[in-house]
Amino acid sequence: MTRGHRTRQIKERHMFAVLKTGGKQYKVQSGDMLRVEKLAANAGDTVQFNEVLMIGGDAPVVGSPVVADAGVQAEVVEQLKGPKTINFVKRRRKHSSKRTKGHRQQLTLVRVTDILASGASASGIMAAENGAGFAFAAAATEAAKPAAKKAKAPKAEA
Repeated sequence: MTRGHRTRQIKERHMFAVLKTGGKQYKVQSGDMLRVEKLAANAGDTVQFNEVLMIGGDAPVVGSPVVADAGVQAEVVEQLKGPKTINFVKRRRKHSSKRTKGHRQQLTLVRVTDILASGASASGIMAAENGAGFAFAAAATEAAKPAAKKAKAPKAEA
């Protein structure tokens, strides 16, 4: 028995990606379940994250700031709410007032299906967009469109 020698284990490098969505960065592999900020998609839809900051594995690629034409495809499992956080404020001594405010963050649970190092722009899959105010933002863009001009009325002769 030899002492002090360790057997080397050859690690198999799996492809992973670092993506950005909802102001946060996530390191993902194919098959991972991920809770991200609410996306404008329904359960069962396939979405694609296009803000890929890095792709790792056998041939790592680091973007500046994003990797060109790369994407991470995922399937939306469900829309859910996070745990309730309670914000309690009490003003002590002469200010006898209290305030309690609660919040539950809206989240989307997604399962990563594929990591594309190239060809993401031609995949034809819906881009993952944050959907917290999705209905409001869609209504605002439609309201911002200019109205069609009316035809001029014929002038009456005097």
